[in-house]
Amino acid sequence: MFSIPCVVFAGGKSSRMGEDKSLLPFGGYSTLGEFQYRRLQKIFSQVYISTKNPEKFPFEADCIVDESDLFAPTAGFVSIYRQLDAECFFVLGVDMPFVDEKIISAVMEADSDKVDATLAQVDGEMESLCGIYHRSLQPHFEKMLRQNKHKLRRLLEETNTQQITFTDKRAFLNLNRPSEYQKAKELYDIIN
Repeated sequence: MFSIPCVVFAGGKSSRMGEDKSLLPFGGYSTLGEFQYRRLQKIFSQVYISTKNPEKFPFEADCIVDESDLFAPTAGFVSIYRQLDAECFFVLGVDMPFVDEKIISAVMEADSDKVDATLAQVDGEMESLCGIYHRSLQPHFEKMLRQNKHKLRRLLEETNTQQITFTDKRAFLNLNRPSEYQKAKELYDIIN
């Protein structure tokens, strides 16, 4: 088990899905949120869900409440830094159910205290919600929030972010649209 905390990001609007994707059934669980929470508990000693409304989940979970009115990862990160007593933490989007222990281990092994973040990359694209964030980024996130700037990618490009390249695009399938959700359910059934 990894000793750093893991935070599942589940506070977005899910506007492309048309409904809260964290509450969609997945993998034998009544919600995608619980699916992610339970499987990550087998990998990390501490798992939290970053959300604006912890009462929405029909299961017990440790949550980090994002009390901001903004629907932006920036606000979620600021809440995490303020509430978690840890030098670094692993983040994973709730909508990435195929990022497995092998990928997580590779990111963990590559990380060091000489960087601000260590993130996965696939097909030339940085996966900003799959990797490790260090406390050194807290002042940057706080400043972004104060200035109402929310381009996470820009922050990561301007700081000492290391990217670990992966080739399996399926592992990074994001469930943003109903068609992607259906594809993910089919893929899960094939794998399991």
